[in-house]
Amino acid sequence: MADIPCLDDLQLLPYIDSQGCLPPDLEGKIGVYGIFDREQLLCYVGISRDVATSLKQHLVRVPDRCYWCKVWTTDQFDRDRLTEIQTRWRADLVVDRQLWEQPIDCQQLMTDKERADFNQAEDEIEKARILKNTARRVEQEIKAKLTDRGVSFEIRFHPKRKEEGLLDLKLW
Repeated sequence: MADIPCLDDLQLLPYIDSQGCLPPDLEGKIGVYGIFDREQLLCYVGISRDVATSLKQHLVRVPDRCYWCKVWTTDQFDRDRLTEIQTRWRADLVVDRQLWEQPIDCQQLMTDKERADFNQAEDEIEKARILKNTARRVEQEIKAKLTDRGVSFEIRFHPKRKEEGLLDLKLW
C-alpha cells in the first residue's frame, strides 16, 4: 500500500475563513480529514466522498469544537486506504461517534418544561408537535452560534426529521 500521509505534515486550515466559508476547493473531494478545537487539539478524524459536506455536518453538530482542520485528498475512493489513514491519524483518540456522526437528537436537549410537556402528552400528535418545537428551538440556538462564528453559508435542516426530534442537515 502507498505511503500514509502524516497528519503533522499537513497544513492547518481555519475551519471558517474570513468570508465565513469552509476551506475552499473541498467540494466533492474524496479524502481523510482531522478536525481540531480552538486550542488546535485533534477532536475527530473522518473519511468522506465529499469532504466539504462532511465538514459542514460536523460544524452543525459540534460547532464548539470545529475551529481548525487538516485534509488529505485523493482522486479515488479506496475505502481500505482511507480507513488505514484514518486509523493512523486517530491513534488513541477517543471519539463520541454519536455526537460527531449522527443527526442531533433534540430529545436529549429538551428543557425541563419541554420534557414534562412531552411526558404528559396524551397522544403521538402532541408528542410530535413538542419534538418539532424543541427541534426548532435547538435549530435557532445552533444557527445563532454559527452566526456568531461568522458563518455566511446557508444552513438548512431536513423538515421531516424535526417531527422525530432530529436535526439532520438538508444537503440537497
